Amino acid sequence: MRNNFMNITNKSTSALKMKTLFGFVRLIVMLGICLFGPAWSFDFWQAWVYLIVFYGSVVMITIYLWKKDPKLLERRVERGPGAEKEKTQKIIQLFLLILFCAILIIPSFDHRFGWSDVPVYIVIAGDMLVVLGYFLIFLVFRENPFAAATIQVSSDQQVITTGVYSIVRHPMYAAGLIIFSGTPLALGSWWGLLILVPIMLVIIWRLLEEEKFLSENLPGYKEYCQKVRYRLIPLLW
Repeated sequence: MRNNFMNITNKSTSALKMKTLFGFVRLIVMLGICLFGPAWSFDFWQAWVYLIVFYGSVVMITIYLWKKDPKLLERRVERGPGAEKEKTQKIIQLFLLILFCAILIIPSFDHRFGWSDVPVYIVIAGDMLVVLGYFLIFLVFRENPFAAATIQVSSDQQVITTGVYSIVRHPMYAAGLIIFSGTPLALGSWWGLLILVPIMLVIIWRLLEEEKFLSENLPGYKEYCQKVRYRLIPLLW
């Protein structure tokens, strides 16, 4: 009996390792194509620094989850349009994927054709925004073991009201906006900032759909919404 349990556990661990590794490889390939393909050159120092900052943050958070909360890591690796159950969320995820690629591709073309002249200190500030965004994501994961990449409610799920969730109702999306805001600057592009408008609109769309779902399916969420007034940005909305 014990051997069977150990075999099942080992298989689950191996499957999670493969999913996590595949996710890393897929992300590396996607970012590499989006950043260096349109630039038609590897001589793009802003992109290399951005990749170090981006992957460094992702790897550290992944290691933390692997050690502290592998169940949450498993919830996070199941992501993207195909992982969503609702048609609306599949569409939203597809839009977000396209816009994420766009916020990388436009700065890549910008670098190739020299459209923007962004000072180095602004580039560094952009990278710091990316780090700040991922630090906020770390705080979300530390506080909320139910922070899945898809909109769902687990049988044992509870409303989280502490930590960053006591400030805004959707700190994960706030973190995403910070990362998106820093990305064009980190890549030395003013033009890439234009993508922030549709990104914000799609995030708000997803946020409102998620609130509707949680209000209907997660006990105590309506009361939480009354307690924490701000959805995304403290003192604003």
